[in-house]
Amino acid sequence: MLDRLPGFRDFYPEPLPTPDAWSADLRQHIFDVWRQTALRYGFREYDGPPLEPLELYTNKSGAEIVGQLFNFVDKGKREVSMRPEMTPTVARMVASAERSYKKPIKWFSMPQLFRYEKQQKGRLREHFQFNCDLFGEPGPGADAEVVSLLIDVLRGLGLTAEDFVIRLSTRQAWQQFFERSGGDPARAYEFYQIVDKLDREPAEISGPKLAGLGLTLSAVQGFLHHGEPTPELAQLLQNLAARGLSDYAQVDYGIIRGLAYYTGIVFEAFDRKGEFRAIAGGGRYDGLVKQVSDGKVDLPALGFGMGDVVLAELLKSRKKVPAFTANVDAVVLIEDEQLRPASLGVVQRLRDAGHVIEYSLVPQKGDKQFKRAQEFASRFTVRLEIAPDGVRARIKQLATREEKVVSLADLAL
Repeated sequence: MLDRLPGFRDFYPEPLPTPDAWSADLRQHIFDVWRQTALRYGFREYDGPPLEPLELYTNKSGAEIVGQLFNFVDKGKREVSMRPEMTPTVARMVASAERSYKKPIKWFSMPQLFRYEKQQKGRLREHFQFNCDLFGEPGPGADAEVVSLLIDVLRGLGLTAEDFVIRLSTRQAWQQFFERSGGDPARAYEFYQIVDKLDREPAEISGPKLAGLGLTLSAVQGFLHHGEPTPELAQLLQNLAARGLSDYAQVDYGIIRGLAYYTGIVFEAFDRKGEFRAIAGGGRYDGLVKQVSDGKVDLPALGFGMGDVVLAELLKSRKKVPAFTANVDAVVLIEDEQLRPASLGVVQRLRDAGHVIEYSLVPQKGDKQFKRAQEFASRFTVRLEIAPDGVRARIKQLATREEKVVSLADLAL
């Protein structure tokens, strides 16, 4: 029997066939919170193609990224790749159409992304990701708006300040430290890459790398632990405090983000217990639109991405996953096959009215149909019966066992 490819997932409706199966209902719950929160903040939904020119990614991240991509040459002899992230796509879209939109442009999407890399806890070869990006506003108010949106998404999923924290940093602070320490500005990105891995690499590796740039590990660690918030970070914290969200964020210069295109504030969301990878991450990338458009469009920008893999595991760990049911409003019981045509008419009427209705597709004993209604956790059963004055409907509320009999003309839930 064929199985799915490594690093990819099947999503099943509840109840799940195995404890480790992925839930389609949980995925939809996450999608609903993502979309509803973004819409409350005035963000508009967009989407892009799952297949893009390979150049879109190599121009931004260098040729070394190719090893992480599902890339190939298509039948038109074009070098293409399944999208590994959404930021280059949205930057390309904004660059081509920004004159059609008032600023700031606030967009979100929920794409499926693909990366050919080693599977590990919290990271697969595909995932769904919530992307929120804001274009056209360089000020700290935009930074605070995007960070607040991130906080409210996690709160909307039932998580509290005891469950997660947003760690804030800025590339500018690290750049100033690097240059004050005598670092070569042309090698700043190399420096950022070393700092980004400090908590994952032993000192025997990080130390020599920093020495090669003219810095010492002790000096970097000193700045990491004692750096004061920059004015931009201070303004961001003040903005969050005004919203009553101070408990959800803190300055942490250990956050630097490895991608080259970040230019200002950067941030990541972590679970407080430290059991999982970063829940989300993002920052300001003021030069990317200009780079993608070959200098034709220059718009400040910032945003974040939040994947569903770590998020789902965190919700399960914190027992924040709702109980999922079929949400059936009524089961129409067909105990007399002579009444099946009339019962089907009732099924259609109730569905047209917006109700979730189930019924037996084949003749079946009444007790089995009723048991099925209980398995669905249905609110009502509806059974047609023949009366002296014609066909009528008997409606039973399963929670209270109360019944009422109405004419077909008066039938409503």
